[in-house]
Amino acid sequence: MNLFPREKYLKKIRGFCHADDIIKVITGVRRCGKSCLMQMIAEELRSKGVPEKQIIYLDMDIRRYRKIKTADALEKLIDENDPGGMMRYLFIDEIQNVQNFEEVLNGFRTEGGWSIFITGSNSYLLSGELVTKLTGRYLEFEVFPLCFEEYLDMKAFYQLPVSVNLQQELADYILEGGFPRAVLLETRQDKRRYVQGIIGEIFEKDIRKRVKIREKDTFEKLRVYLINNFGGRMSISSIYRALRGNGIRITKQTVSRYVQILLDSKVIYECPRFDMKSKRSLQGEKKYYLSDLSFYYALNTDNTIQYGPDLENLVYIYARACDYAVSLGRIGRLECDFIVRGEERNYAYIQVAFTIANSRETEEREYRPLEMIRDNYPRYLMTTDFLLQQRNGIRHVNLIEFMKNGQKF
Repeated sequence: MNLFPREKYLKKIRGFCHADDIIKVITGVRRCGKSCLMQMIAEELRSKGVPEKQIIYLDMDIRRYRKIKTADALEKLIDENDPGGMMRYLFIDEIQNVQNFEEVLNGFRTEGGWSIFITGSNSYLLSGELVTKLTGRYLEFEVFPLCFEEYLDMKAFYQLPVSVNLQQELADYILEGGFPRAVLLETRQDKRRYVQGIIGEIFEKDIRKRVKIREKDTFEKLRVYLINNFGGRMSISSIYRALRGNGIRITKQTVSRYVQILLDSKVIYECPRFDMKSKRSLQGEKKYYLSDLSFYYALNTDNTIQYGPDLENLVYIYARACDYAVSLGRIGRLECDFIVRGEERNYAYIQVAFTIANSRETEEREYRPLEMIRDNYPRYLMTTDFLLQQRNGIRHVNLIEFMKNGQKF
């Protein structure tokens, strides 16, 4: 089967494909498409004339390499495949299966003539050991499940039916998620069973092998609590109180540790609060968003779309996939849903709502925080309305069209 090209990520990596002084680390939640992205990079190199012998692709999860567990064994395997004398392109998938792999990669990087790409368990790759042992000579390329634009494009690529009703497609995308393999499954039941499998796989392969969790049941309850309350304001203290209130014996320290484990495995993302007057991050309450909304719907039988948190989650992940830093904005007593900051440190302010068409009160509530902002950075009100208005320089946009067209803030 031809792979659906993830151009959103390929274009970020192309400029570093031939760099032998920088290790390319591809991260993202399990099954989001990291391995396929590496295969696309390798295929693109072949299409541009790089000889097959110069491309070394090692998937450490396959049976052939199941005995490659040590740094010495990995080094020997690479040497056996080394054509010598020219630039080599080394791809290693699921590299966390090899102990002390960092020493081997750093040695080949220092030697020169090796362009190295790796993927693996995020709870390992993003740990302090990677930073220390690779001495900062790496770049992280973070991959997310399919955004709405990619979801539609992938369905078209594989000639799957796409509704002319974009609101229906958005509803399907929310309920079924953006994991690439799930898109190819026929029924919603199969898609959810697949996502449930991903959740189990994350715990067994990405978490349990990396950290000790003595109280698995307690960890599961915290995970369910965070997934079920995504998009709500919370703090470590409020999570602790909620769990204790439900009879779960746990300490604040353990809550903090378990939350960090879920962040490291990229099941959830943390969105901090930012004070717009002092231009400083605020401690305490923040919001947690899901790397994919299917995590919520796969664990719950309710098919009712929660348009408030669901659309916020979509906009948050969309902005992160477009390389924006994202915060919650506080303006005096009011709050703006998101402040996004681009690579050139340009800001944009975003309010998200399902609709403002049915209520004057809702319209006023959504516009008010944006009207309090006095600088000249762009301000967006994102809704699913197709009848749009402009007010006090605020850009009212249809978020379905915005995401479908891959627009930037």
